[in-house]
Amino acid sequence: MRLAVLKERRAGETRVAATPETVKKLIGLGITIITVEAGAGLASGYTDAAYREAGAEIAPDSAAALAGADIVLKVRAPLAAGEGEVDELAHIPRGALLIGTLEALTNPDRARAYAAAGIEACSMELLPRITRAQSMDVLSSQANLAGYRAVIEGAGAFDKGFPMLMTAAGTIPAANVFVMGAGVAGLQAIATARRLGGRVSATDVRPAAKEEIKSLGASFVGYEDEESKAAQTAGGYAKQLSAEFYAKQAEVVATHIAKQDVVVTTALVQGRKAPALVTEAMVASMRPGSVIVDIAADAGGNCAATKPGEAIVTANGVKVLGFTNWPGRIAGAASALYARNLLTFLTTFWDKDAKAPKLPDDDEIVRGVLLTRGNAVVHPQLTQDA
Repeated sequence: MRLAVLKERRAGETRVAATPETVKKLIGLGITIITVEAGAGLASGYTDAAYREAGAEIAPDSAAALAGADIVLKVRAPLAAGEGEVDELAHIPRGALLIGTLEALTNPDRARAYAAAGIEACSMELLPRITRAQSMDVLSSQANLAGYRAVIEGAGAFDKGFPMLMTAAGTIPAANVFVMGAGVAGLQAIATARRLGGRVSATDVRPAAKEEIKSLGASFVGYEDEESKAAQTAGGYAKQLSAEFYAKQAEVVATHIAKQDVVVTTALVQGRKAPALVTEAMVASMRPGSVIVDIAADAGGNCAATKPGEAIVTANGVKVLGFTNWPGRIAGAASALYARNLLTFLTTFWDKDAKAPKLPDDDEIVRGVLLTRGNAVVHPQLTQDA
């Protein structure tokens, strides 16, 4: 059994799908050869020497790393023809198991390409939100770090400090921090902002979020009605709500947001464009030097002023941080958690006798993540759309 770990080539991606720690544990499962592409872990702080010491072989390029591979671990989808200088997909052997965050629901051609190539592909961001799957939930592990990093970036951009600072020259008040969205990223943002000494408030459309916000010591701000009571899916994700609801929610937060020093937006709807939460008028109402940190920039952004991938200053002096790939901005920790998520997934479905992964069709987790099998697209959401 051979396993390959590739260097990530998509723009701005600094993470890696395996660490020296998980390489040792994968070898312990019975994987005989693990090949890591040269330089795959450098952006996350993992050297080729560390991988060698853990028992991996180092390959000079992606083609060499993929030669004979039975399992391929990736953070992002492998590059296909025309997407970059290297056609990674062309070198993945037929019958190999590809595991990563493949974003196939928003890029359905990828699943069809994997099927045509005879690859069995698992897209880990589609993992069902069930108790049994928590330790392999890549969305949660990465969102947690994104929420932390967003507040750190916001604190760095804010020029007055987060905690109340009492000096002989006078007192600097604590920063007012408003977190929009209280999922995993939002809750971590609240906790981090509180640790830094900010006065924190937060909002979320999901009914369960109000108590979670208060439990972290933040105040709740938001509009509540009958529609908001059903604003959460069985899997724990926020639902897309009506334009009327978002308009009423905007009215409630508009006055509040004008008084904030730092606003962190985290609202995402799986497989869809991020909902618009902060309008141009809201941005215009904020004081010069205020900061908006948009974690949802990858999905278009929650703020009307966000330019994905950029940090800008608006005409009225508000800083808007629209960086993409927030977990990649804390790559060492993000890679460590992501690699453990993949290790747990493989361990859960590892056949000890065959020393190979076994993904049963009737397993809830497998049904959730499996895109392709037997040269066919099998994921229900993709077959329904076909």
